[in-house]
Amino acid sequence: MALQDLKEIKLYITDELCNPEAALKVVRNIIKTYEGLKELPLIGKKLSAVIDVKTDFRYCISGSYLIFYRVDSEYVSIYRILYGQRDYARILFGDLPEEDTEE
Repeated sequence: MALQDLKEIKLYITDELCNPEAALKVVRNIIKTYEGLKELPLIGKKLSAVIDVKTDFRYCISGSYLIFYRVDSEYVSIYRILYGQRDYARILFGDLPEEDTEE
């Protein structure tokens, strides 16, 4: 799915924003961030520290994008690359139960 995300990011910036140079720069930066994760896989934050979901996903930031990944025996598996302003919790986990707001 992460590869598809990269393709969609490049396509969106190229076609919708009419900026192919920026698209290449964004994709290169994301790949560079990913390459850094191979060397320091635990550098990203635990996703469970910022949202109330039990998960072993970690994430790191690359410009305006979030890279969601897991580390298994020092091997990094990239799952999704999403624009930071999207509802990434719903994209990753589907509909989450609403917190009870009654007093």
